[in-house]
Amino acid sequence: MVPHSLRYAVAITGGGEFKDMTADGQISADVAIAGGGLVGLSLGIALARVGLDTVVMDGEDPARMRSAEFDGRVCSIAYASKRVLDGIGVWDGMAAEAEAILEIRVSDGDAPLFLHYDHREVGDDPLGWIVENRVTRTALLEAAAGYARLRHLAPVSVTEFTPSAERITAALADGRHISARLAVAADGRHSLLRRAAGIGTMDWSYEQTGIVCTVRHARPHRGIAHERFLPGGPFAILPMTGDRASIVWSEKSDLAPHLLALDGSDFHAELASRFGDFLGELEITGRRWSYPIALTHANRYGAERLALAGDAAHAIHPLAGQGFNLGVRDVAVLAELIVDRHRLGLDIGAADLLARYQQWRRLDSLTLIAVTDGLNRLFSNDIAALRLARDLGLAAVNRTPRLKRFFMRHAMGLVGELPRLARGEPL
Repeated sequence: MVPHSLRYAVAITGGGEFKDMTADGQISADVAIAGGGLVGLSLGIALARVGLDTVVMDGEDPARMRSAEFDGRVCSIAYASKRVLDGIGVWDGMAAEAEAILEIRVSDGDAPLFLHYDHREVGDDPLGWIVENRVTRTALLEAAAGYARLRHLAPVSVTEFTPSAERITAALADGRHISARLAVAADGRHSLLRRAAGIGTMDWSYEQTGIVCTVRHARPHRGIAHERFLPGGPFAILPMTGDRASIVWSEKSDLAPHLLALDGSDFHAELASRFGDFLGELEITGRRWSYPIALTHANRYGAERLALAGDAAHAIHPLAGQGFNLGVRDVAVLAELIVDRHRLGLDIGAADLLARYQQWRRLDSLTLIAVTDGLNRLFSNDIAALRLARDLGLAAVNRTPRLKRFFMRHAMGLVGELPRLARGEPL
């Protein structure tokens, strides 16, 4: 437990204005959320919908985000995550620009044996959807604007958090203070609030770089996502609207800079050699960008009157596209625990609530960390004996219906102790 005298000194960026503040410059809320990204805004909306006064402190300018062009980034949204977004009134603003994932094909390079998931084997609903980040962000901003109990302060700069026995106070750079019963750090992989609270992390680099871009292809993708394991790392082809696909290409870090430095035609040739010709001619649209692939997992998911959510708690390998879905499940669980406690008139920032949150979420996170890390290590090599063993393993799963259905339901987010929103039930 963090001593009451400790101040969590943090900094996001920017300035900002909030008109409904009290005479002494203090804003009183039930929950204060640091970080206005996809996870932070989702949680703010979920809580405001059921009547909790919530403040989201966002370092980004919403006007800039609304006007931003597509930059190549997308989210893979599992079926259970869609239920959550639907349950907080956001999905309708995304649905028209979401491409359904109807099948997933997992292969080991060009090996003839593969694993094939088909949504019809588990029901009528898609396995998931691919949505541009800017579409999700815009839908969240529009939904947030509709709740009087949600104060979205942006752009703001937070300088410190001070916990006490009953509340936690955030100090803004402009002199205002926000007092809340619970603070949530949803400020990303490099969370300043997490570090200021003294919460350590388990970190390691995969020595891989993620290369992301979008291609337009001549033939329809038919809603099929491909995960190809190559010696340099996984190569994902994710179906998007308009005969497009998002490429999430993991490559060894010593080779990635040379690939990124290639001119348009040479980069296209390298991409096409990995992509193949099954969708016809390819055209790279928009920019390409990159990021180092690393694991970050918090040693604990809270401190005094503080909970961690999203990448602040766990940032995993992009293999299988489950990072955002982990964050959505954080939102669903934390919102349920807070709302249930609030309805009983109990303290929503109490230590036992935070302990229950960590207990509920930690196993899910550690399971995905183990799966993504293990698969990446197993497949990111070209050892002949291992290639044969893993190809036979893929084929064995493919021929075992019950096991395959379990893995499909896991990818859909339907395995384990599900919170109400993930079950399609209201808070």
